[in-house]
Amino acid sequence: MYQKQLNSEEVTRQFAEKLSQYLTPGMTILLEGDLGAGKTTFTKGVAAGLEIDRIIKSPTYTIIREYTSGRLPLYHMDLYRLEDSGVEGLGLEEYFSGEGVSIVEWPTVAMEDMPADHLHITLAHGENPDSRQMTIIARGHQYTQLLAQLEALDS
Repeated sequence: MYQKQLNSEEVTRQFAEKLSQYLTPGMTILLEGDLGAGKTTFTKGVAAGLEIDRIIKSPTYTIIREYTSGRLPLYHMDLYRLEDSGVEGLGLEEYFSGEGVSIVEWPTVAMEDMPADHLHITLAHGENPDSRQMTIIARGHQYTQLLAQLEALDS
């Protein structure tokens, strides 16, 4: 487990951009946090690091947004509105095993459908309005190695 204090939106974006340099095809990030915790801000940082030049919007109403113009495609999912209806028929498995990186907001709605190996990132409101406490848990060898690389950058 890795924890880090993020003191502003810009620091959150920068960290996510740095993280994106270690992402490879088929990787999945499960992203949790209350409304306004910075999940979309984090995703914007990943997109910037993947050299995606489109505006990143929350997929709350579209469920899945695909950005394919960067170094790797980015599949940004928001399962919040599916709490009552489920995720059958969305083809999530195809995204998770595809050529891009998947970021899933509100993954607990369908945790049984998430890949066993993933990065699980939780963002929580900090002491001041702009700060966030980030916790990252790595599941699987590839993600454990990625987390070790991130930790080495901080030391």
